[in-house]
Amino acid sequence: MAFNTGNTGDDGEVVSAINTTPLVDVMLVLLIIFLITIPVATHTVKVKLPVDRNQPTQTKPGNIVLAVTADGQTYWNTLPVSDHKDLVNRLMEAARQQPQPQIQIRGDGSAQYMPIGKIVAACQEAGIQHVDFITEQPHD
Repeated sequence: MAFNTGNTGDDGEVVSAINTTPLVDVMLVLLIIFLITIPVATHTVKVKLPVDRNQPTQTKPGNIVLAVTADGQTYWNTLPVSDHKDLVNRLMEAARQQPQPQIQIRGDGSAQYMPIGKIVAACQEAGIQHVDFITEQPHD
């Protein structure tokens, strides 16, 4: 920053005012840079997001309910599933049925994602067309 040290008159006082012109120049340059870069930083791909219908799903007798407990144990309706291969075999049998049954996954709220993710992968591997996740309405 520069200081003006010139005399102001006959009394011999020194004027020590700060020259703010360089400060204003720097601030204007920064303002222009921010105005140019903000639209680029906030640019996203425009997509139309799906709307949640949140309609209650009714469990029909032909539907298969896969439940995952908090400790990660998987159940086929009410029977425990021994391993991933057993689950895939059962799902392949269900996928051959016409019409194909609906798979409903009921995961405990405190369950890890890994067992539920394995069920989804098994459904995909078996060729299941329709998989639902069962949730509860929030209590007000």
